[in-house]
Amino acid sequence: MDFNKEINRYNTNSLKYDFKSANNKPEEVFPMWVADMDFRCCDEILDAMHKKIDYGILGYSKNDENYFLSIKKWYKNNFDIELKQEWLIPTPGVVFALATAVKIITKENDYVLINNPVYYPFTEVVEDNKRKVISSNLILKDNHYEIDFKDFENKIKKYNIKLFLLCSPHNPVGRVWTRDELDKIINICKKYNVFIVSDEIHSDFVWSGKHTCLLKYKDYMNNIILCTAPTKTFNLSGLQISNIFIPNVKIREKFQIELWNTGYSLINIMGLIACQAAYEKGQKWLNSLRKYLLKNIEYVDSFLKEKLPKIKLIYPEGTYLLWLDFNEFGLSDNEIEKLIINDAKLWLDNGKMFGKTGKGFQRLNIALPRKKLEWAMKQLENVFKKY
Repeated sequence: MDFNKEINRYNTNSLKYDFKSANNKPEEVFPMWVADMDFRCCDEILDAMHKKIDYGILGYSKNDENYFLSIKKWYKNNFDIELKQEWLIPTPGVVFALATAVKIITKENDYVLINNPVYYPFTEVVEDNKRKVISSNLILKDNHYEIDFKDFENKIKKYNIKLFLLCSPHNPVGRVWTRDELDKIINICKKYNVFIVSDEIHSDFVWSGKHTCLLKYKDYMNNIILCTAPTKTFNLSGLQISNIFIPNVKIREKFQIELWNTGYSLINIMGLIACQAAYEKGQKWLNSLRKYLLKNIEYVDSFLKEKLPKIKLIYPEGTYLLWLDFNEFGLSDNEIEKLIINDAKLWLDNGKMFGKTGKGFQRLNIALPRKKLEWAMKQLENVFKKY
């Protein structure tokens, strides 16, 4: 649990580190964009994987009852929610599940509702499947994002919305939706019979407030798909494992058929093993990680307020992804991007990829050793203090 240890990730087929030129970035930039962590996986997970490797047979494998029970216990202990085994369909990722849900719940040219600025694959899985995106944009008020519920309902009515993609906790703005906010979402969706797919992949990282699993709304659970995964929590993204819970029998059957139609049927054995070990034995590691990440967030907040007050941190209630507002500089997105990449030598996520309301913002991943974070913030200071 030494999160200060710096690990060289170059030449490891790392999307984050090894494919800069493929993404039109200079080789010298330091990557702080994609949402994986620069920390070694917890030993309990690695031990379980080593045990399987030492066994030496990596044949076809399938999730069993013990796999489900590890998930069930985790979600009961951490979110007080009772999940059922028959609801579970593992997939190779939450984005894969989002795309599958779009295909089974909507038809070509239907509108799908999202809340920009939001995780950019939400838009991609809609448009790539010949549906149309409509956004009820989040409102930034007093350095805090809120849902415009009047606009939310009007968009549902105007565009005959059948599907709403909810990001909870919200990436990139870091909101942890309150129970009151979720009540309003459910009530509006119930009024117009809107199906909800809830991406809760960041739910293990909550700094203020409390995450409410959307399946707590038992009277509406037949209109909800819950998307979960251990990948963000335990830095397992490369193992491509997610757990999708669908209480509605007919929707679950359609989802399963669509999954089979892609030619996909069995989960990666290492993903299964890592997920089960994480949920059975990873709580202590996660508790330590949370403390470390919170200190990183506090460091960035203090640094910006003291050294770069024109860069406003939208202080996160959840996730390890920070949403930074550069708008006070009066620079264009391209100007900000060039300064960050060419002068500060950093690679962040440009806010415009999260929708038009991301203009002037950058997303920063702080899941890395403190010294690296300190260096990166000083790089920003050296460039933007001139402005």
